[in-house]
Amino acid sequence: MINKLYDNADSFAMSFDEEWEKIDCEDLRLKIDKIFEHLSDHPFLVSNPENARKMAEFRIFSLKKFK
Repeated sequence: MINKLYDNADSFAMSFDEEWEKIDCEDLRLKIDKIFEHLSDHPFLVSNPENARKMAEFRIFSLKKFK
């Protein structure tokens, strides 16, 4: 997936999930910030940072995707 980045939420979610597994941090909001640093050139984050943040927080705090 790393070679195929698209300006949409699905592409960003897949990249976000991959980075989530690589980052070791107990503070979830700080971990999201670190992931955003790693994905700073992702087209969806560049074009729509507010929705990227909302999507990341929804996955973590509402869906409780990563337990």
